[in-house]
Amino acid sequence: MYNMYRPYPYPYPYCIYTPMCNMYKTYPCPYYINTPVYIPKLKDYGPEPFTIDIEEATKQNDTFRTALWTGDNLQVTLMSIPVGEDIGLEVHPKGDQFIRIEEGEGLVLMGDSKNKLDFQEKVYDDYGIMIPAGKWHNLINTGDTPLKLYAIYGPPEHPRGTVHETKADAEADEKNHTH
Repeated sequence: MYNMYRPYPYPYPYCIYTPMCNMYKTYPCPYYINTPVYIPKLKDYGPEPFTIDIEEATKQNDTFRTALWTGDNLQVTLMSIPVGEDIGLEVHPKGDQFIRIEEGEGLVLMGDSKNKLDFQEKVYDDYGIMIPAGKWHNLINTGDTPLKLYAIYGPPEHPRGTVHETKADAEADEKNHTH
């Protein structure tokens, strides 16, 4: 059989074929595993054009809620829900919401009223949650690590530049403002 590192016919001794990484391992090669990812300061960059490694930014976020980008028709927020805590039962009458779990596990509850949350689903890393306008919903962290997620609202739900260090800060802000 042929040598996989120097396929026949090979120009040996003029050229030595050395693989960059073990061909039986998946991408990324070991050379790229520890490559640092630059994440800018987590703040609201909207409405200007903006790009970011959303997975890394979400994992690095330690606040309950930080608006990352707010435009006229869309908003992206990062959230970190402590163990045993929840987002809080809420409804968005005028807009849909998308949530993506990057780390952790939880339980999603949804329904047509506060008292009738008939949709229940366990969610984990890499799950997406679609919440239609007018649906009451909550997301509870059922794991043993903070639940890291990002949420996309259409239209924006929070004022531009919103940062809530804790859930108590978010609840206090909700009492003082109507969005």
